[in-house]
Amino acid sequence: MNAHVNTDSTSRVGALIRAHRLRIGLTQRELADLSTISVRAIRDLEQGKARRPRPDTVRLMADALRLGPRARAALEAAAQQGRAGGQGWGRPPAPPTALHAMSGRDAETAVLERELSVGGERLVNVVGLGGVGKTRVALEVAERLHAAGVPVLWHAFPGASADHLGCAEPESAARVAATVADLYGSPPADAAYGGAGAFAEGAGGGLFELLGEQRVLLVLDGAPAVAPRFDRLTALLRACPGLRVLVTSERPWEVPGERIFLLSPLEVPAEGAAPDGAADAPAVRLFLDHVRRVRPEFTPGPADLARAARLCRRLDGHPGALAAAASWLVVCDLTTLCHSLDADPVALLDHLGGGAGADRFRAALRSRTDGLSAGARELLDALCAGEAQDAGAEFGLTDVAALTGRGLPESGRMLRELLISGTVRSAPESGGSRFRVLGLVRAATPRTPQRA
Repeated sequence: MNAHVNTDSTSRVGALIRAHRLRIGLTQRELADLSTISVRAIRDLEQGKARRPRPDTVRLMADALRLGPRARAALEAAAQQGRAGGQGWGRPPAPPTALHAMSGRDAETAVLERELSVGGERLVNVVGLGGVGKTRVALEVAERLHAAGVPVLWHAFPGASADHLGCAEPESAARVAATVADLYGSPPADAAYGGAGAFAEGAGGGLFELLGEQRVLLVLDGAPAVAPRFDRLTALLRACPGLRVLVTSERPWEVPGERIFLLSPLEVPAEGAAPDGAADAPAVRLFLDHVRRVRPEFTPGPADLARAARLCRRLDGHPGALAAAASWLVVCDLTTLCHSLDADPVALLDHLGGGAGADRFRAALRSRTDGLSAGARELLDALCAGEAQDAGAEFGLTDVAALTGRGLPESGRMLRELLISGTVRSAPESGGSRFRVLGLVRAATPRTPQRA
């Protein structure tokens, strides 16, 4: 005869498991051995710390407890009630609040929003040079999804951009931080009693209890280039079928199922563009926004717009570089700034305000070029050494093959590496088949000639 438990429905599943276990005289360790579910997961279920077990977990428990049809159905119904009976938070958490408006990323954010909502992507990694705006794009995507009713959990790794107001969700933030640590850390002590499943219900159980099967966006901002343990990542995604993960990183993880989203610098105005047309270019709009922060009285005329357009082209439309350059207008005017950038753009890549991270962009540029494979490094040097490339000319895959003397497959892999590193960007008007080396990369790399 099945034990009767009079308890609240949200904790009934744990009470039923405990009653059936005691009825047949099993310890938690013995039940763990029989079910392949970790002792920790069983303990959390029985104590009501975890109330949303996965269907696979319920099936394994029922098999180990040798439940009959009626008792099995009651356990499954209690688990279903737990999964549908409310969330692990009082109010769905929101992403941090951005401090500044976003400029010129409508296409990118629309694609990411669609892929993470109605699309089938579970893991999207936004990669690009430091300072290119990865965090700001992630904030915008997260805000749009949250406005549509999707809870957002945000975890920032050390060194990530802090250009936003943080979340005030200490409980969920602690669970997310613990889960991220488990993704990268050593196996939990009881993992031998369930393998990857033990991680999903044990080490990752705090997050699973919070999420259940609902749709949730988890943002991992400023993630290291080294990927977490793949078995644990897949276990978490399997345990939380509604979970979508948005990562920002300078390099992709290169794991199965990862959608690599390359974030290039902002579009710049074409050479010879009219001042009014140049003012509509995303890079120019962003630069002028930064200028007004340091010079609120600034009202650009046609000559100022032409200088701003030239400056944005010189800095490749890179948001971090534009912000650093604008900071120098505290001590000089726009004409002087343009002359200084023409002479040595690298000298003004550090923010005038100084402080921690002020030289991060210049260091990131050198780190990216130094981190290239030997073949990609040689290709970049060859592209930078050409007189045509020094003038910003475009090149394609067949040009790379002719330059290196290697076949198309190997040339394509080297070109892909340069694109992912952010040292090369596609030419927007070419439909994605023609490319340019960033002028800042040429200027910041000692082994390549600088522009006179």
